[in-house]
Amino acid sequence: MLAFHDITLEAAWPELFINHEGRYWEVPESISLDLSSLVSESGLRYRFGIHKNGGDPQPVNAINGDTPSALMPGLCAKAAFSYEKSRDFWRQREKRKDSIVMTEQGPLWRPSYDIALSEPHAAISGIIGAADCLSGFCEAWFGGLRGHNDGSSADAKRRNPFGADVFASACCTFQHGRFRKRYGDLTRVDARLNICSASALAKRVSNLLSSSANGENDPLSSPRLNLVFQQQVAGPIVFRVDSKFLLDSSGGIGGPHLEDFTYSLNYSLRLLQSGKVVAWYSPKRKEGMVELRLFEF
Repeated sequence: MLAFHDITLEAAWPELFINHEGRYWEVPESISLDLSSLVSESGLRYRFGIHKNGGDPQPVNAINGDTPSALMPGLCAKAAFSYEKSRDFWRQREKRKDSIVMTEQGPLWRPSYDIALSEPHAAISGIIGAADCLSGFCEAWFGGLRGHNDGSSADAKRRNPFGADVFASACCTFQHGRFRKRYGDLTRVDARLNICSASALAKRVSNLLSSSANGENDPLSSPRLNLVFQQQVAGPIVFRVDSKFLLDSSGGIGGPHLEDFTYSLNYSLRLLQSGKVVAWYSPKRKEGMVELRLFEF
């Protein structure tokens, strides 16, 4: 039974979290246990988890705004169910003969630099959540509701002990090339639209239709668009750009505005099939890092 599941246990003292604005918060204690099912042929997936925070979260840098409720002290039990469906407009399946090239010394096996990027295709996919026979996710918080009695936002903003909501996502992908040749064998574009909270989005639309402008908008009420562009530079080296847009016209900002932007150089390790060394930098957050990723899709 557990062979078809992923079990993840994480613990940190302290732990850093990043919010949707790309800003860091430090939580003194964070412990989580998650059980998630693997992707099935039917597209159904589920996930259960328990998360515990301890201590008062503090911003790493000066931040104007409320502390994210998910970081407040307490014990949280979560359950999520989803259904995923994908359809290929076209796809060139990789065959064994495609990995064999003829040389003066005879046939030579030359697979793709990254098996996750070995098939040219154009596809669309979608995900919708469900929980307790309702579309969405549910979570229950226990404890952590003590008052601070200091007039802080954490004292005024209390979490509901139980909540349920709907989430959905739609993705479109186009890839040219098999990422096997030395030059010009990979160009890929991914676009994903995420709706984090259908209830918050519906409430916002209702307020707009009723011309109600009182109160602040829930950050989860705005859809988000993620764009990823990848281009082979030479051999196993790929230039990649990740951008995240918030589709929000409130606050005097017309149309979508950029939340985060990251560009990177990836050096794929063919021996690891999908491993790579990644050097990335985010101008908006003014931070960068060099990472070794053993397996990534």
